[in-house]
Amino acid sequence: MARSVMIALVGVDGSGKSTQARALARRLTARGVPATYFENAGGRPLWNRLARALGRPDGPALFGRTLYPALEATVRALAMARTVLVARLTGRTAVLDRWTWCQDVIMTARGDRGRRAVRAVYAIFPRPAVVCFLATSPEVAQRRVAARGIDTEELAHLRALDAAYRALPDFGSFVLLDGDGDPDEVAAALDRAVSLLVAG
Repeated sequence: MARSVMIALVGVDGSGKSTQARALARRLTARGVPATYFENAGGRPLWNRLARALGRPDGPALFGRTLYPALEATVRALAMARTVLVARLTGRTAVLDRWTWCQDVIMTARGDRGRRAVRAVYAIFPRPAVVCFLATSPEVAQRRVAARGIDTEELAHLRALDAAYRALPDFGSFVLLDGDGDPDEVAAALDRAVSLLVAG
């Protein structure tokens, strides 16, 4: 199997990581570096919609505080396993929308148990060559989440997510991008962050 370069974008909900990751994959491909976008989510919007359809406020209320994190972590693990397999089979540059740290962060923000077990399982996944953190103020992120109309986020939760990212042991190795900036400026900064990695 071919070796694939992996580039990850992480950040709080509403930081723009999905939009920027999709656009980066398109730009790289247009420049002659075949790239594929991979979403590595835990399925939270799906679980929340299911919960509301069944008369519960959200996924944790439907499945319980113990089962829900396990379900979410399993779905994300399956998504990441698919990502690694497809990337290695194709050899294309993999642009990752979320990665292993995102599960740790959301579990920290919610106060879930089982983080150590999840980290142990997720250790099997390779570390991306570059990890870009879209540093976005919780207030801006909240407005963006509301504007897309899929879900809602409490300001306190977004602040907890941001704090959890910044407390990660690996945070110092992340490339910090200004997620509050104009999308074109963020894209340009992202291109600079990965330019040497995909050159040639």
